[in-house]
Amino acid sequence: MPELPEVEVVRRGLADHVLDRRVAAVTVAHPRAVRRHVAGAEDFTSRLKDRTITAARRRGKYLWLELDAAGPGDDALLAHLGMSGQMLVADPGRADEKHLRIRVSFDDDGPELRFVDQRTFGGLSVHPLVEGAGGGLLPEPVAHIARDPMDPAFSLDEAVAAMRRRRTEVKRALLDQTVVSGIGNIYADEALWRARLHWARPTAALTRAQGRTVLAAASEVMDEALDQGGTSFDALYVNVNGASGYFDRSLNVYGQADRGCRRCGTPIRRDPFMNRSSFSCPRCQPRPRATASRAV
Repeated sequence: MPELPEVEVVRRGLADHVLDRRVAAVTVAHPRAVRRHVAGAEDFTSRLKDRTITAARRRGKYLWLELDAAGPGDDALLAHLGMSGQMLVADPGRADEKHLRIRVSFDDDGPELRFVDQRTFGGLSVHPLVEGAGGGLLPEPVAHIARDPMDPAFSLDEAVAAMRRRRTEVKRALLDQTVVSGIGNIYADEALWRARLHWARPTAALTRAQGRTVLAAASEVMDEALDQGGTSFDALYVNVNGASGYFDRSLNVYGQADRGCRRCGTPIRRDPFMNRSSFSCPRCQPRPRATASRAV
């Protein structure tokens, strides 16, 4: 699933191309693409028709387009990108993509918004906006997620405190979207390498200073990834114009198993982690000793 930098790249592209445009028609080409819209495809299309897109928003890894109040209330079009979902802007005359699932056309006859999804894990749905757990208005299904490090209202101290309250490993806490949002497997590994912390370090043994260091590292690495258009390992993640990001060339540990650490030269280690993988340097990030004491 795309992480914060990749989703922010898409959000910026949508903000450039679809804001203040009124929806003329919506076509659903595959029912799985609207399965999260429980009222069905017909209701989905009717909730969008004749609505104007007023804002492109993001929190963490979640992206939505706010709609004007011409419909039943304050609604948003929530995008679940999944593993291969793409929000593309395309001229109406361009040939359909092989895995086109939803087409949104506008009354100005300008570029369409197309949702393309090869693996059909993603989808679009319309939801009311509600007050989020971290403040602000969010689509109802994602109202529980925390603010992310790029949010101007993000509180580093509150996020550190939330991490230290968890009885788990530090990487699991970083991936918990109710603690801090936007960080996924790639940027968690990169942040932990920069902070010289092993992914299995217990949060109970994490000092406040270490918590601040690793979250600052996560913010730093995601800022750098955003500057390079995000991380693309294949053609499944692209921006709204179909272009890939290049941050994969700057990764220090993620996906670098058996290559020398850029800091000390020790071969990077790959460990199984939550049906995925975790990458770390055995020398720079030594595995922690078991401890029952509470860090300060």
